Amino acid sequence: MFGKLLILLALGAVAFGVIAHASSGAGSERGYVVKPADTLWSIAAKSYAGDTREGVWRLQQRNHLHSELLRPGQKLVLP
Repeated sequence: MFGKLLILLALGAVAFGVIAHASSGAGSERGYVVKPADTLWSIAAKSYAGDTREGVWRLQQRNHLHSELLRPGQKLVLP
């Protein structure tokens, strides 16, 4: 009896995880052109409501940046 309940709960948790993970969530990406005084930190602070450090990390990952150096006119994708 307990084993069947445990299996049923595990299957329910897996199903919930698949459904929750499948959502597209935050919406579409948008472009951003770097201005002369911009830094990853300032762009993340303006563009993300949560933790700015996570915003910087997301910008680096999405744009395949290997350093924090930005050039004015550089085009970034804001995830």
